[in-house]
Amino acid sequence: MMTRMHTHGADMDAVENILRDRFLAWQCRIRQFAVRRDAGRPGPGMRPQLYLNGQKIGPIVVVINKRSAETTAAEFRHVYLRTVDPVQRMESVLQKLAEAYYQHASEFSDELAALFPGVSPLVDALLKADHCRLEFEHARQRYVLPCTVRRFEQDDPAYQVTYWHNCLFNPHMPSDVQVLGFQPQWRLVEADPSPL
Repeated sequence: MMTRMHTHGADMDAVENILRDRFLAWQCRIRQFAVRRDAGRPGPGMRPQLYLNGQKIGPIVVVINKRSAETTAAEFRHVYLRTVDPVQRMESVLQKLAEAYYQHASEFSDELAALFPGVSPLVDALLKADHCRLEFEHARQRYVLPCTVRRFEQDDPAYQVTYWHNCLFNPHMPSDVQVLGFQPQWRLVEADPSPL
C-alpha cells in the first residue's frame, strides 16, 4: 500500500530526510548489484516510468550523482580517455563502481539525472511543464516521485558526470546530447512499503 506522510513543520522535515535517505540507499544497493552481477546493465529500479501531464511516456534511465561531482566527472573522463578500447573502458568503470562507489548513500545528491538526444520534443515538453512524475519499482519496493525538471548546462559538474558515465557504458553515444535534472519533491513522495 502506497503511503504519503501528512505531518507539519519539523516532523515533515524529518520525514522528508528519511524518505530521501532510504530512497538513495535503495538506489545504491540496486546499482551496486547491477555493477557486480549484471555488468552494469540498468535494471528496472534504475529505469523509472516517466509520466508527464498525467500521461505515461515510458521508462527512462536515470543516474545518481555524487555531491563531489567535479571529482567524479574528472575520474570518469580520465577512464574514458585512457584508452580507445571500449572493452577496457567498460572493465575499468565496472571495477571503479564495484569497489566502493555506491558504499555510502549519503555521498549522493538526491537530484537525479538523465541523458537525452540533443534535439528532443520530450525534453522541450518536460522543460515547458517544469515538473513530471517518476515511478520506480524493483524488488518489492516502489517509489512515486513528483519532480521538478531543469536542464544542466554543459559546464555543470552534474552534466559532466552524467555525460562521461554514459560515454563509458555506450561506445556509440552521440556527441549532441542534453542532460536533465529531476529534483524530487519529497513532501509529495509516496513509498510502498513505507520506509517510515
